[in-house]
Amino acid sequence: MNQEMNGVGTENGVRTDSYQENAYDKIDYVFKVVVIGDSAVGKSQLLSRFTKNEFCFDSKSTIGVEFQTRTVTIKGKVIKAQIWDTAGQERYRAVTSAYYRGALGAMLVYDITKRPSFDHVARWVEELRAHADNSIVITLIGNKADLVDLRAVPTEDAIEFAENQGLFFSETSALSGDNVDTAFFRLLEEIYGVVSKKTLECGNGRSDSGGDAPGLKGSKIDVIPGSELEISEMKKLSACSC
Repeated sequence: MNQEMNGVGTENGVRTDSYQENAYDKIDYVFKVVVIGDSAVGKSQLLSRFTKNEFCFDSKSTIGVEFQTRTVTIKGKVIKAQIWDTAGQERYRAVTSAYYRGALGAMLVYDITKRPSFDHVARWVEELRAHADNSIVITLIGNKADLVDLRAVPTEDAIEFAENQGLFFSETSALSGDNVDTAFFRLLEEIYGVVSKKTLECGNGRSDSGGDAPGLKGSKIDVIPGSELEISEMKKLSACSC
């Protein structure tokens, strides 16, 4: 990865603070993103690579839920990505389902060397759509792409599934960092596009009616304004720091 560890860098035209959030005086939006998938597919490692540019070789399974943040600038707006790492073990499924609510994006991860983790993706998509907003942006991620000789899931299978389900798709390597930032940035940019469209529609509705549009009454955009962000004392159900 060519991004500077200190200061401000650029990735695909998106300005990013290099793992330092105090570089920004004002945050315009906070986007909640959930990272889901079977246990041991590398969810925590992807999160660590994106938010801290680190890879933990002795990482343990996440217990419950934890989150990390990284701030980026997209189309002139300062966005704080609040990324939630949900446990993949079945016994935590009931706990993590509550955290889908309010999520604007989801990164659904499988291990390209473990066919069962890909076979379970359809079930994860079904659960996600049952608990999340219907406008949520979903990216399918085939992780551990560096283990080419151990591949058990052909890229073509994943592409076909993603196209059928209307998902974005990328293959990444949390170990090497290949394509990790690109995948996250694409997801955040797509979320921003959805949020901008909703905001525009709401604004047009008010202009046409001279007030709140009847058709939009009670509608809600699940975006947390940066000025109202308060995460202190929020419970983290996790024992893994990686």
